Amino acid sequence: MNFAEIKAALPQTAVTTIDGLPFPKIASGKVREIFDLGDALLLTATDRLSAFDVILPDGIPGKGAILTQMSHWWFAQTSHLIPNHLLPDQAGEFARRGITSRDLQLRSMIVRKLKPLTIECVARGYLIGSGWSSYQKTGEVCGIKLPAGLRQADKLPSPIFTPTTKAPKGQHDEPINDAQGAAAIGAALYEKVKAISLQLYTFGHERAKQAGMILADTKFEFGTDAAGNLFLIDEVLTPDSSRYWPAADYRPDCSPPSYDKQFVRDHLLAIQWNQTPPGPRLPADVITRTQEKYLAALQNLLG
Repeated sequence: MNFAEIKAALPQTAVTTIDGLPFPKIASGKVREIFDLGDALLLTATDRLSAFDVILPDGIPGKGAILTQMSHWWFAQTSHLIPNHLLPDQAGEFARRGITSRDLQLRSMIVRKLKPLTIECVARGYLIGSGWSSYQKTGEVCGIKLPAGLRQADKLPSPIFTPTTKAPKGQHDEPINDAQGAAAIGAALYEKVKAISLQLYTFGHERAKQAGMILADTKFEFGTDAAGNLFLIDEVLTPDSSRYWPAADYRPDCSPPSYDKQFVRDHLLAIQWNQTPPGPRLPADVITRTQEKYLAALQNLLG
């Protein structure tokens, strides 16, 4: 689908739950709900929004469809680098399983059943977020020593791999170093996901650059099949899993404007919320501006 078709199909109100499906629901995360189709899984992205690991009471209308369509685009772009979890004929899979709702199709993926790795694979090309906080304290990020004198949002000499634990819902992921990552999933597999994560980040950074954006950092997730083959899973290079900046507005020594939910985080910090449940309601203008940021990132990529 092109951008205009996706935008026209977005709901006017946020879809925060997926109800009425004849398939058993086997998991419900911060954003996604997973249903068992027997020989495959149905991954649906709701319009829920989490900040500081708390699901907020207000969603962003159409966010799930925007994220899913962006993931579809990136899965197609990166299929030459690594296979992904999507079953090949999505339209045919929807039809075969009687999934006729256009909104549900836009926010869903039918995927292989795979075993997710127990770490999250973060690649960074710029010094921002938790990486900047760690660098200020220790001069390192996940055990990687960085040059002295770097500023906030500086481009790193080369991209770095900074994995984290995969914490249960409601808990925070914790950064880990290479030794801890290798201990968690095995040294050979760790080196493989480290290499492909950096390769995917570099590819994504170059494609984003062509679209007038900077891909500052991103998180990938991987899974394996029964034979041990590695697949890219979950979402990929979306504003929920990545930090995108408008290239025209980028400058170091500050936190650049972004296309992700940082706008919401900034609002929550400004009202001095204590970052514990329940989350506060969001003003209408914050919801609208956040949706505009997600749409802008999608439009930049799709044209």
